[in-house]
Amino acid sequence: MLNGTLAVISDIHSNSPALRAVLQDAEACGAELVINLGDSLFGPIDPIGTYRLLAGLGSAVHIMGNCDEALLEEHSESPTYRHVKPLLDAEMEDWITQHQPLWRQDGLLFCHGTPDDNKTYLLEEVTEAGVSYKTGLTLQNELVSLGDQGFFCGHSHVYRRIIMPDGRWAVNAGSVGLPAYEDELPFPHVMESGTTCASYVLVRRNPEAGWVTEHRLIAYDWQSAACMAEKNGRHDYAAAIATGRVR
Repeated sequence: MLNGTLAVISDIHSNSPALRAVLQDAEACGAELVINLGDSLFGPIDPIGTYRLLAGLGSAVHIMGNCDEALLEEHSESPTYRHVKPLLDAEMEDWITQHQPLWRQDGLLFCHGTPDDNKTYLLEEVTEAGVSYKTGLTLQNELVSLGDQGFFCGHSHVYRRIIMPDGRWAVNAGSVGLPAYEDELPFPHVMESGTTCASYVLVRRNPEAGWVTEHRLIAYDWQSAACMAEKNGRHDYAAAIATGRVR
């Protein structure tokens, strides 16, 4: 049974300065359990330092993100993969293999993308026209077969909470370490949080209101993270970290 305060984090993408600030804030807020929704080491900033911070959390729950899964492949043309993969030793790869596809507890479901697919957005729809958010009714219809009360996801890097007509709700935790990016699939699109802060969610159980979520935006030394990305040849990461935008 979950008691006390939970910290739900996601999409660190190797940004150890951002992760360190979030973990310090979560500890100060009394968080007793960290639930990591994935995509932790895949990035050009500090994969090893990020791993050490996460591995030191002990009882934390780790969910398998699509980029975590990618790091277990033997080959990829992705420049981020080619930067991170050589840095991983057997211990780090074994840690990734132990990530769970999803995690359920006390009426809450935690996943990276959707409960069925870590490569698909839960709250957003992407079409040729761009990105839009699903209505509560659409989301309810998609999750009708699941009995969970609350859903937590990541993957899109942008915080959002959607309440369904039946009273259930879904929350995207945002991104700890990469506030914006662009992707080609399923159609070319961008995801932008518009902030240089690290994003995560605190979750508390209220005797009267049930589970209560609090979005946290944490200021940190994003300049050093951007410099680390730039030093490793990734102007795109550096620009996103420094502006919260793709361009």
